[in-house]
Amino acid sequence: MSERKGPLAGVRFIEMPAIGPGPMCGMLLADLGADVLRIERPERADIGIERPLETNFIMRGRTTIKLDLKKPEGVTLVLRLLREADGLIEGFRPGVMERLGLGPEPCLAANPQLVYGRITGWGQSGPLAKTAGHDLNYIALTGALHAMGRKGGAPPVPLNLIGDFGGGALFLALGLLAGILEARQSGKGQVVDAAIVDGVAAMLTSINGLMACGVSSQERGTNILDSGAYFYDTYQCADGGYVAVGPIEKRFHALFLEKLGLSVTEMSAQDDQARWSQGRERLRRIFLARPRDEWAALFAGTDACVTPVLSLQESFFDPHMTARGSYIDVAGYRQAAPAPRFSRSVPDSPAPPAPARGADALSGWLTEAECRALRETGTIVYP
Repeated sequence: MSERKGPLAGVRFIEMPAIGPGPMCGMLLADLGADVLRIERPERADIGIERPLETNFIMRGRTTIKLDLKKPEGVTLVLRLLREADGLIEGFRPGVMERLGLGPEPCLAANPQLVYGRITGWGQSGPLAKTAGHDLNYIALTGALHAMGRKGGAPPVPLNLIGDFGGGALFLALGLLAGILEARQSGKGQVVDAAIVDGVAAMLTSINGLMACGVSSQERGTNILDSGAYFYDTYQCADGGYVAVGPIEKRFHALFLEKLGLSVTEMSAQDDQARWSQGRERLRRIFLARPRDEWAALFAGTDACVTPVLSLQESFFDPHMTARGSYIDVAGYRQAAPAPRFSRSVPDSPAPPAPARGADALSGWLTEAECRALRETGTIVYP
């Protein structure tokens, strides 16, 4: 067994080749101490955005082998490995794993307690199930994309955090761990159908409630949380930088105005939506008078809910992020530390992405005799 540390030490996953939410889920689990063995194709795959392995950070913390799953020997080996695993991560379109001979039925026959995790954009069923898509398409169908942006403007094109990683990877990880806990009680595995559209829809629950009670409208850019309110927006500063302003609560709003030298009576009331645009214009002129870091210093340490809008590189060295150790160096690259934090079962620092290995990578999974046979037969494709 692995000597990895962390709350998931001793929990094992097989990760099939995929992009986006599947690898992110594998990273999250590996970061917390799980043994994640990734199966790669022998040939180079079209992964959308090419990059060197060492900067494909979400591949960190794994052991990787290359298998030809078009050959019976490759499929047989995966089924053998699954006997030692708690969970499987796969992100193919519906039907692909079945055609490979690695659908839920043979995998659960190999290991009746296996939790078979499937991550797709549209889910395993429904009219779109077998069609291609990406983060932008998934969040568009859920209504999330329509709810973002400024009044009268087009929906924005956000980074793929909401769909792929929020509604996808995190919900798959939750489903896998919930399934493993249940399997340890029941002795039975099951399939987890994690669809990005389902996860994003769940993440929209609070917004849906605000619309249901009339606090928010369907028109983007007119509500408190979507840039409609002057007290929840970003403002450009004298040097071209930006600050994020978010004092929603009345006591924080009053402190915000106080720090600006304004009285509550001088600004539009927070509940006077008809005058939000006037309040925004006044704040726009005020923030243009000083550079970003001067504003950041003025509001630092207060409850006024004002922060500088930092670039990713600036965030690496922000005093708060530095004090918490939110970023760490892994093989010379700055990247996020494992999250969340644990008081006792602290995980190891992540290992950097590593090239595929040979049969020796399976020494903790298979017997020495089995590893020797794999070396002799050439079932594993060497780098």
